[in-house]
Order: sequence, then C-alpha cells, then structure tokens
Amino acid sequence: MSGYVRQLALAARAAQAAVAACDAATRRALIVAMAAQLEARLDVVLRANADDLRRAATAGAGKAVLDRLLLDAGRVRGMAAALREVAAQPDPLGAITRSERRPNGIMVERQRIPLGLVAMIYEARPNVTAEAAALCLKAGNAVLLRGGSEAAASNAAIAACLHAALRDVGMPEAAVSLVADTAREHVLELLQLTDLVDLAIPRGGESLIRFVAEHARVPVIKHYKGVCHLYVDRAADIGTAIGLLIDGKVSRPGVCNALETLLVHRDIAEEFLPPALAALRAHAVEVRGDARTRAIDAGVLPATEADYAAEFLDLVIAVRVVDSLDQAIAHIRQYGSDHTEVIATADPVAADAFVRAIRSSAVMVNASSRFNDGGQLGLGAEIGISTTRLHAYGPMGAESLTIERFVVRGEGQLRQPPAAT
Repeated sequence: MSGYVRQLALAARAAQAAVAACDAATRRALIVAMAAQLEARLDVVLRANADDLRRAATAGAGKAVLDRLLLDAGRVRGMAAALREVAAQPDPLGAITRSERRPNGIMVERQRIPLGLVAMIYEARPNVTAEAAALCLKAGNAVLLRGGSEAAASNAAIAACLHAALRDVGMPEAAVSLVADTAREHVLELLQLTDLVDLAIPRGGESLIRFVAEHARVPVIKHYKGVCHLYVDRAADIGTAIGLLIDGKVSRPGVCNALETLLVHRDIAEEFLPPALAALRAHAVEVRGDARTRAIDAGVLPATEADYAAEFLDLVIAVRVVDSLDQAIAHIRQYGSDHTEVIATADPVAADAFVRAIRSSAVMVNASSRFNDGGQLGLGAEIGISTTRLHAYGPMGAESLTIERFVVRGEGQLRQPPAAT
C-alpha cells in the first residue's frame, strides 16, 4: 500500500465534517455553483473529453464504451440541469421520518444523517463525476471518486469545475476528491480503508463489480449489470408493445436499462412477432431466438443459453416464445439481474401478478425500461442503480445516501429507577 489513497481519504473525511455542518441553503448554493462552473468551462471539458475519446478509439474500445464516454454540449448541459434539479430537491438531512411517544413519556424519533465518506469506483462514465459529487454533497457526505483510465482527462476537467465551486462558497476542496492515479493497486488500497470509508459503490462492467465485491473490506452496494426483459402478454396492445420494444432496445443500447430479452406469449406470438421483428431490423438490431420464434421468422438467428443471460449493450436482442405468464416469470427469475422488467398488457390482473412475482429494482407496466433512471423517477440524478437489497434498491438519489438514527427526547426518565429505601 502506497498510502496515496489513504491521504486523500483522510483529507476527504475531515472535509465531510464541514459539509455536514453547513446549512441546507449553503449546500444548495454549492451544487448550483457546480452546475454554473460546468457550463462556464464547457469548452475545456469537451476538449478533455475529445482527448479521451481519441485514446479509447485507438485502444479499440467498443461502441457501448465510446457512447458512455462521449460528452457533447447537450450532455454537459444535461449534467448541469441534473445538478440544479438535485439542488432544488428537499434537503434530506435532519428530516424526522418517524416520531412516537412511548408509554414512559420518552419521545422516540428517527432522523436522517449523512453516511460519511462515500467511495465511487466507476468506468467510462464522466457524468458520474459531477452527479455523484452533487448527490453526496446534498446528503452531507464527502466523496472519493475513482474513475476509469479511459475517462481520466474528462474526469479531471469536471473535478476542476467542482473544486472551483467549492472554493467559491468557502468549502474545502477535499470534499470532492479525485483519485487521479488510476492504477489498480489504488483501488485495492481504497477498498481496505475500513476506518475512513463508510460505503463503496462500484458502477461499471461486470468484471469491475466482481472485483470490488471480492476485494472490499468496506461495505459495498453493487450496481450490477442490467439483463432487462420485456414480456408481451397475451392481452397486450401490439402497437404499445412494439413502441416499448423499440424504445427499450434502440434508444440507447449501451446503457444498463436497455432491453436485452423479449418474451412473447404464444397466443399473441404469430400476430406480434412479424411486425416487431421488422421494426427491430429497421433499426439494424440483430435478433437471436428460440425454435418457436424461428418458426415464425426464418431469418432469426438461433439463440444460445448464454444469450438469455447476456447484457449485450449493443443492437442485439434475444427472443423467446413462452406458454404463460408463469413461464415468463420463471425465465426472468432464472436469467434476470434484478434490474428492470417490463410487462405489456391490457389485463390488470396479469399486470398485478407480474408486479407481485418480480423482485427486480423496478417493474414497469406498459412503460419503457428506460424510465428506470434517477432523473426520470424524480431523483434529479442518481449515483447509480442498486441491485443490492440492503439499504437501497434501484436508483439511488440523495436520500439513499443518508441513514436513519434514533434520537430520544425525555424529561429525565430512567429505565430502572433506584429502589425505594
């Protein structure tokens, strides 16, 4: 261990006390100032991102990585807008979520407080640098950011914007600390800092998530891959289902809430699949299907067992015809990743049965899988989509970066009063 990350964490831990101590208006002003700095330094951020894109392309990065890495003016302005939405949200700190007067007269309250120091470990997603920082600061935390080497220049440029805002409002820059040296040994060091780091959140590919989970001694919330399904029920409206399919698969195939598998009830398969497959091909989507799908369309490639467990992150989809709602649910339980599942149906009984049976972090009824996103669900932004069922599940906003503690207010009550003499 070099001690490099430990020194960053010590400084961030000290800075967190200042963040937690300031009032809601100051934290709100800080996040607004961060948004303004991103817009003011737009050209600097885009030049840095262009350098990252050139290096990634030269190294042979795939389309999904390049798409996640890409920043343009619209995406940077979108980051700034997300930060302003986070700033405008109700302050989570100090909120009393429950209050109860006990028979002995004490008042028992549950109050939200910061987690402390959050470590973000992520890959080719430079937007995470700004959005994770804003969410952590909103919740009174400090954040230690370790982005991937492929986005090093972009992350540094964005962090410089955030540090300028921290200086503007008189807050310590260490509240947002970037691990600029992206060597793998520094990740290992970070994951051992049980005395300093309160939570680690990995966000990226399957290998990164597994590496963090296997080596961490600090608590981890995993933001695992998205093997997301659309089930087209026998009672589905065909036009609606095709719309959900195309939006979920085509609008941005390289993200975790994109569809990867289509399940179709046998009673609607012959009517639904021909126009659905034609719509997919119109968008250059490669289709891999089971024998019943291929019997309807001979142009479909054979699907393997591995295809049904795959997160393609590309214009590829696996298709299967199922005999019933129960079979669709069984398929999702076997191959899904607890991320996002969609049912297309006009039958409320089928919809309710699907919602009850599926345990994924988000279940959509006649709505696109692409809505499993912090901004779309009213969180302003997200630090990621948790697939871990402890503490937080699904998109994590500022409130998910706090914990509840007990505050007891009394008037001198004793649990065991002294015996009378």
